[in-house]
This record gives sequence, structure tokens and C-alpha cells, in this order.
Amino acid sequence: MIFRCSSLPKLMKSPRAKGEILSATAKSYIKELAKQNFYGYKSTIETKQMRKGTEYEMESIALVNSVWFGSNFKKNTIRETDTFLSGSPDIITDDSIIDIKTSWSLETFPALPDEDDNTYEWQVRGYMYLFNKPQAKIIYCMIDTDDDLLNDWDNRDIHKVSHIDPAKRITVVPYERDMILEEMMREKLIAASEYYSQYIEQLNNK
Repeated sequence: MIFRCSSLPKLMKSPRAKGEILSATAKSYIKELAKQNFYGYKSTIETKQMRKGTEYEMESIALVNSVWFGSNFKKNTIRETDTFLSGSPDIITDDSIIDIKTSWSLETFPALPDEDDNTYEWQVRGYMYLFNKPQAKIIYCMIDTDDDLLNDWDNRDIHKVSHIDPAKRITVVPYERDMILEEMMREKLIAASEYYSQYIEQLNNK
């Protein structure tokens, strides 16, 4: 089984029981993925926050280019895949990968790097591994939320931000490649693939 880098935050959760490799969260995710593949359906969950994150990606990249002097980042279209992992980061540079996260509002936008909750750390570590890059950056961007995503009662003050200095509307969270953490990641992926195969076998033999 080949997992996406975006699934790593779930797969890398620490189990409560000693001696276990996969957490209950990881096992639940793997089972759901196996069921989707076994029965041939795809579970889709789309929120307004998720829509903004995907639909406004190019605007966020343009915001970064407007702030970083001399940058001309383009959306990456390359996907790398190995035995257990597949990923396609937003931007690839000579020595790093960059992943863009468009915040829903000023309330959810991490104003400083230490306000980031590390939700996406394992995702970018997967990218560093696949693309053999020594560094990664998560760049949080805050841009205007279009009215079609807002309700009448939504506070426009936390969604309409184009009047704010662009430099104040990006936050960069850097990461360095760590081979020890990559080995942990590989162990989890092997265990996850085995668990997936076992569950598929149970579905086939029920």
C-alpha cells in the first residue's frame, strides 16, 4: 500500500499501549482507506475552510512572491513515489520544499511560527524524504475570503485582509531534515502497509 504524505499526521500518532506501533487513530484511518478501495467508493468531506485552502492556493503563492524579494515560485506538478509513500509538495526549490497553507481567518492564522501546532510537520518531512531536500518550510498565508464562502453573520473584519501589509499576512515555519525521524516514519509506514493488507485479506475472506 502506498500512502500519501498528507496521511502521515494520522499514521504517525503515538499509540497509547506499550509495544504497539500504530495508534488507534492510524488503524481507524487505514481501515477506512481499505474499505474505500475494497468497495470502490471515495469518501469526500468538504468544508468552507478546506475549499479556501485548495481554491485559493495560487493567490497565496502570489502573496508569497510579492513579499519575498526576487522570488517567482510556481506551483509544482511533480509527484514522487516510493514503496510506501507518495507526495507532491506545492513548491520545490534547489534545497527545500515549500508547502502553502491558506488560513481561513485571522483567528486561525498563526501570527508567529511558535503558534503553529505542528499539524503538518510529518507531511513536509515526507516531502523532504521523497525529494531528498535538506529543508522544508510551511508558509501560512492570509488572504481575503470571498463572499460566496461567508454567511451573513460571519465577521468580515477577520476575513477581509487585503488592506493589511502583505508581509504581516505570511508566517514561515521551517524544518530541517532528520534521518532518525525518517526511520521512525519508515517503520510506521511498513506497519501501516501490513495492517492494510491484513484488513483487506479479512474483507476478502469474510
